Amino acid sequence: MTGALLVRDFMSKDVKTVRVDDTVKEAVSKMNKFRIGSIIVMEGKRPVGIITERDILERIVEPCMEPMAVKAKEIMSSPVISIMPDINIEDAARLMATKKIKKLAVMENGKLVGIITSMDLMKASPKLI
Repeated sequence: MTGALLVRDFMSKDVKTVRVDDTVKEAVSKMNKFRIGSIIVMEGKRPVGIITERDILERIVEPCMEPMAVKAKEIMSSPVISIMPDINIEDAARLMATKKIKKLAVMENGKLVGIITSMDLMKASPKLI
């Protein structure tokens, strides 16, 4: 596979997470602190969901819910769609398009090792867009 652009080469390895019982306020604070548009929700060592800016707008802001009273598990999108790190980025882009999502958890041997976004793919290969 020489010359192939792989997910592992463009993913972010320092994935920010929250626990299922953390509040939405805690999730938003962490997203703001690290200037990220999504956060993975973990149950133990297993990713069970993702919270995106859209989830917050649709499930907290629009219905005027109190972010300190709502748990991450109540607004997360689930299941987490994932990909392996040795997959080429074109396949990652195809999966995102098929699932109509902008972020993929990167899993290796059952462990969360990264996250790749549509922005990462665009930086890697603008022709994918």
